[in-house]
Amino acid sequence: MYQEIDSYELIDMMKKENLNLIDIRDSYISSSGTIANAKNIPLNFLITNPSDYLNYNDTYYIFCERGSNSRRLCSFLHRKGYHVVNILDGYQGYKDSIK
Repeated sequence: MYQEIDSYELIDMMKKENLNLIDIRDSYISSSGTIANAKNIPLNFLITNPSDYLNYNDTYYIFCERGSNSRRLCSFLHRKGYHVVNILDGYQGYKDSIK
């Protein structure tokens, strides 16, 4: 099973280390706001060709708008052998956490 964390845990971790953050929302949505240093790789890119974007030796922290798409993607990627962590409450949770 892949790991899941909420946005408060994410913020604490970001203070201590650089994380491989991936925003899976479409680029037109991501461009209006995302988590600092997150790389935008839309969901459909990661489903069709994960090996083009991910390395089996790294851990990726994946988020969408509210957490449901990233949960499904993390399950898929975990079955493929990737190390992934789902951000349970997504970008909206992150925005609410930093207020």
